[in-house]
Amino acid sequence: MSVGILLVTHGKLGQNLLETMRHMLGDLPLRHDALEVHLVQNHEGLILQGQKLADRLDDGDGVLVLTDAFGSTPSNIANKLSAGRSVRVVSGINLPMLVRIFNYPRLALPEMAQCAVEGGQRGIIACPRKDNQD
Repeated sequence: MSVGILLVTHGKLGQNLLETMRHMLGDLPLRHDALEVHLVQNHEGLILQGQKLADRLDDGDGVLVLTDAFGSTPSNIANKLSAGRSVRVVSGINLPMLVRIFNYPRLALPEMAQCAVEGGQRGIIACPRKDNQD
């Protein structure tokens, strides 16, 4: 068994990130899916859809829900998915975060959530200018 991964994002961001991961790694070692959130959609319907996806992805080890911007509609929906489920939510999704979790698929849910945070943070770097000026 392993943790399931659910991306809850604005529009197609989640699907695009998963597609990029498949291009980078091939077959992804964790069950995964994405819930697209569009502003004109009914929030209760999105929550129900997210609950069904989380239930489908959870084979007993829980689900890590990754969302894009804390406090946004996708983030609010993601946080409602944790009620009554073995779910952890991490916001601020980025590609380094996904690379990290898909490279450590055997982690338990709490450790995977921490791994996601660390991978995301370590992937944010202010790159030096090529002309060596600040």
